[in-house]
Amino acid sequence: MDEVVLRGMLKWPNVPSVYGWLRLDRRGQWLIKTVGGRFERIGNAGVNEFIGRNYASDADGRWYFQNGPQRVYVTLDYTPWVYRLDDIAGALVAHTGAAPRAFECVFLDEAGALLLHTELGIGVILDRDLAAVLERGADPREGDIESLIEKISQGGEARVVLQGNAVTIESIRAADVAGRFGFNPRPVPRPGEPEC
Repeated sequence: MDEVVLRGMLKWPNVPSVYGWLRLDRRGQWLIKTVGGRFERIGNAGVNEFIGRNYASDADGRWYFQNGPQRVYVTLDYTPWVYRLDDIAGALVAHTGAAPRAFECVFLDEAGALLLHTELGIGVILDRDLAAVLERGADPREGDIESLIEKISQGGEARVVLQGNAVTIESIRAADVAGRFGFNPRPVPRPGEPEC
């Protein structure tokens, strides 16, 4: 976390948390609630980077942005991480700019979304990069991409290579992702917890 955030936490340790105002969409965009109650994308690159550097989770699997002394809990449209291919390096990178190194497993959900479990956590791969990720990593012995997806959709497994790491792809139901990986996509205050 940023030094200014750590100092703020020490100076004001009991600031109530905020819920329902910050959202992470499936494309890795931060959205903030407007006065009218709708969410709009945060377009300022500096603000997005600041949120990304100060993004973490608590013991209950609730993800938040530490804004100085105040936690702003994040509503997740799907997963706490969104991975994409870096346009320049061609390597996978998270929506926060963090670069995952350890690829543990890949999942394909019933809607065709590809999820990647890394040392950062579980995340959905940006939809526009799905085909490129599979094409780069697919084992030619598995057949074409459509055959690979069909095999996994029917309960089979396949292997892919991501940045030099051989990992298994298996199917998963979207409804099971949060429970399996221990995160809360819709955080709410604990009983008796003050909030803003």
